[in-house]
Amino acid sequence: MVAAAWWDRAAILPEVANAWVVADPIEDADAVVILGGGVNTRPFAAADLYKVGTVKLVLLTAAKPSRIEKLWIIPSNAEIARSVLITLGVEPQAIIEIGHDTSNTYEEARAVREWAQTSGATKIIIVTEMFSSRRVRWIFNQQFATTGVKVIIDAVPDPDYDFSRWWQNERGVIQFQNEVLKYFYYRLKY
Repeated sequence: MVAAAWWDRAAILPEVANAWVVADPIEDADAVVILGGGVNTRPFAAADLYKVGTVKLVLLTAAKPSRIEKLWIIPSNAEIARSVLITLGVEPQAIIEIGHDTSNTYEEARAVREWAQTSGATKIIIVTEMFSSRRVRWIFNQQFATTGVKVIIDAVPDPDYDFSRWWQNERGVIQFQNEVLKYFYYRLKY
């Protein structure tokens, strides 16, 4: 059975990934959220949503700087994302930094919930990579369950590999296995 699965992996593994990834139809929303990390995908997807008028605001979560960032004065992911957004035509006043010293998706989701409650937002879009989409949806649904705010997941492909052949790229394999582990970790912890 294992040999047959290995032999037919080109047919099986794309279906495994398709079953794992979750995404929602995109609709007009109050804001799009760029979580920490993913600076090679998330700011670009958020800028596209802003430029077509789907959202009026772009939220950046303020991550806790790493020791290396502090030591070498390296720009944070939020600073890099802000720079990319402005370069792509997002007005600086439409970019809002939220949360303070967030260090994981759970803390980011709490910061977004606080912003949504104080701003009166009713719909937000979360931009994330395809493999992290299931974990991001779960944690945001947990945080927003009683708020009346609709959370929309925009799962964007990673430009470093072809999603239909993700298992043939080391980065794709690592991302998939890490996200499966993170998902179960989040389900147990939160």
